[in-house]
Amino acid sequence: MPVVWLIDAYRAGERGQVRALVDALGWPSETRQLDYRRHVVLPHVLGQATLRGIKAKSAAGLRPPWPDLVISCGVRNEPVCRWIRARSEGRSRYVHVGRPWGRLDGFDLVITTPQYRVPGRDNVVNNTLTLHGITPEALAEVRPAWGDVFAELPRPLIGVFAGGDSGPFTFGPKAAARLAQRASALARESGGSLLVSTSARTSPRAADALREGLEVPHYFYRWQPDDPANPYRGILAWADRLVVTGDSIAMLSEACASGRPVQIFDLGGMRRGEVVERDFRVGACLYAGLLRWGWQPLSRDISLVHRQLLDTGRVTWLGEEPAPSTANVGQADMQRAVAAVPRLLGQA
Repeated sequence: MPVVWLIDAYRAGERGQVRALVDALGWPSETRQLDYRRHVVLPHVLGQATLRGIKAKSAAGLRPPWPDLVISCGVRNEPVCRWIRARSEGRSRYVHVGRPWGRLDGFDLVITTPQYRVPGRDNVVNNTLTLHGITPEALAEVRPAWGDVFAELPRPLIGVFAGGDSGPFTFGPKAAARLAQRASALARESGGSLLVSTSARTSPRAADALREGLEVPHYFYRWQPDDPANPYRGILAWADRLVVTGDSIAMLSEACASGRPVQIFDLGGMRRGEVVERDFRVGACLYAGLLRWGWQPLSRDISLVHRQLLDTGRVTWLGEEPAPSTANVGQADMQRAVAAVPRLLGQA
């Protein structure tokens, strides 16, 4: 059985991806959580193999015997994983999930998605959606816990997941109020209700505007860190259809795995031909310029994921007819990733 180290990601979305991959592989693993030196940036900017970017206590936990496989995500972890591979004299194979910042030949395998525009290589798996742990079995397991919570709300139940600012797109009070209005209209037309959840990236002002704008029976959850009562999976398990803000590819990926029809909410500027009042943000303007004129590896273009999902009929925009059930969407991505990893170790 291979020895696997999971170098834990430091952002929630990325952490979920690497943990989902390790779980899907089914091999025993050891998790290393790192403490970073905040202002040390040269190791990952220059693509180095070094521990200079982490604190001494974290570095002390990285010692032989070296693993057969290192799985990680995030730019700060890249120098550490390259260092482990170098110290093992190449025996430790390095699998990176998400955006690769270093040269592609610095990884044994990269598992990524369209928004990062990674060119095709023998060591690159380009999936449509991000990796996650949402399966029919996982949703069936959490479903009983939320039955009483949602019991008094009229069906159909429409799940609404709100993200936050992303690149050139802004989820501020204006977008949040528009989401509340359109989701309420959808529920009113069907005689149903809303299951609404914000996320870690939702600003307080946007969350307030979203809640204040709801005009139909609803359940509302304001995201809190490390909250065991977070209803996210419960909403995925119970909702009859789902609306997801287009900024979050991770939430879109998990919604598509639920087997429910999924619709994307346009924050403003995502959908061609639709003109809406947008929230102004200086960073969004700068990022739009970076996307248009900057060096591609410095940005990500989430519209490429939207386009693939829309072109294949997996989702529609909010305001259009919903797509049919998306059962099993995303399982092929995980299967492709899981199949690629053993080949590194000569097991396939």
